[in-house]
This record gives sequence, C-alpha cells and structure tokens, in this order.
Amino acid sequence: MSALRVHVDGIGLFGPGMAGWTLAREVLTGQAPFELATVQLPPVNALPPAERRRVGVAIKLAMATGFEAARHAGADAAQLNTVFSSTGGDCDNCHNILETLASSDRAVSPTRFHNSVHNAPAGYWSIATGCMAASTSLCAFDATFAAGLLEATVQAVSTGQPCLLIAFDTAYPEPLYALRQIPYAMGVGLLLNPHKTAASCASLSIEPSSAVATPMDDPALEDLRQRIPAARSLPLLQRLARGGTGSVVIDYLGAPNLAIEVTP
Repeated sequence: MSALRVHVDGIGLFGPGMAGWTLAREVLTGQAPFELATVQLPPVNALPPAERRRVGVAIKLAMATGFEAARHAGADAAQLNTVFSSTGGDCDNCHNILETLASSDRAVSPTRFHNSVHNAPAGYWSIATGCMAASTSLCAFDATFAAGLLEATVQAVSTGQPCLLIAFDTAYPEPLYALRQIPYAMGVGLLLNPHKTAASCASLSIEPSSAVATPMDDPALEDLRQRIPAARSLPLLQRLARGGTGSVVIDYLGAPNLAIEVTP
C-alpha cells in the first residue's frame, strides 16, 4: 500500500481529564498537568427533546467530539460524510439489556433495543444535523481507531470530499468489565480533507509499518493509550497539539501498525 495523504481541518477530543480539544491540547503539550477525572460532556442540544431524553453516554460522546471537530474546521456538519468507529458502542445499554434478559421480566425496552445497534450514533447524528451524506459504522477491537482512520482517509481521498471520523469508546460495568477492561469513556473527532484549506492545521501521510506503536511519555496517559481503544490516537493527537513536523506509529493489527508523518 502506498502512503495515503490527507489534511486535518478539525479536531475534537473528550476523555478523562480532557474536556474538549483546547484543554486537551494544554495537557498533551505539557502546559497543564493531566488530572484523571470523569469525562464531562455537554448536553446534545442539537437533538429534539424526545430524542435527547433517550440517549446515553455513547451518543453524547459521539455528538460532542463530532460537533467540536466540525466547529474547529468551520464546516457544515450537515454536508459531511462520516465514519463512526467504536469497539463496543453503548456498553451501559448492552449491560442493561443483558441484565433484563437474565431477569424474570425479559421485556426489553424498545428505546434500549434501537440504541443497541452499532450504527445508532450515525442515526442520531443525521437527526441532529439533518445530514444525508454517506455514513459508515465499524469496529475492530483494539485496532478500532486505526481502522476508522484508514476508512475515513480512504473515503476522503477516493471521493475528493471531506470525511469526519468519530472514534469513541465507553466502559462496561461489571460483570462485563472483567472481560473487557475499558476504564473510561473517550471520543476523538478528526475532520479529514483531501484538499488543503484555510482550516487545515496539519497534513498526514499514512502507511503500513512494522515498527512498534509510539508510547506516551506521561505514565498516566500511556495507561489510557493501552486500555482504551480510542486512546490509541493519543500519540497522533499529541503530535498535532505540539505542531511542527514529526512522525508517530499507532496501533493497528500489530503486523502492520500505521506510521503517520505529520507536517504543518
């Protein structure tokens, strides 16, 4: 595979101790200490009240990161192709459904059922934005961020149109947590454009690599990188936050990983 080249027009990030890209950039550049805290998410005011009442952390997280990336780029969210990438979707909702099925009353709430499908965030996004553009939903276990990045990049390059990547993960409660130990929710939004624009903050050149993934210098951030699939993005986000030219390797399938050259 030859290198894929794309430009980053917008960034969104919500995770533990990082409520939005502005605050996260200070943490990633060392201007502010990383303090582990539950992710704080804004209300999804773009959704009608009835739909707003039905959404959980997964939808709120996907909406927050997607809208922040679009705002950062000055883009119209209603016109963007999207890729939603999540290893488990709405884990709280999954837990609740399984708990219901294990009880004497096995009637599953219709709202919980329709929130359980993997492309539910894409549906809520179209309701919130009025977007009728193409949307893809995918997962790839621990390689979910890299798979989403590749998909969004290929779509942008092949269609000649910007593509918004929204990668997010939520945590399972016990007893599922014992089997899939994702400790915190985290979401990343990247608006990728095949053409350089006034909004472009960096260019990415992406290709397979046999090199090992780039670790984070901060032990607490490295712990997040290893434990949350969406946090595999942290070395790339840190490179973008610092500016300038540099390269990182992010986890994909192990053989290969993805090497990313970042230029201003």
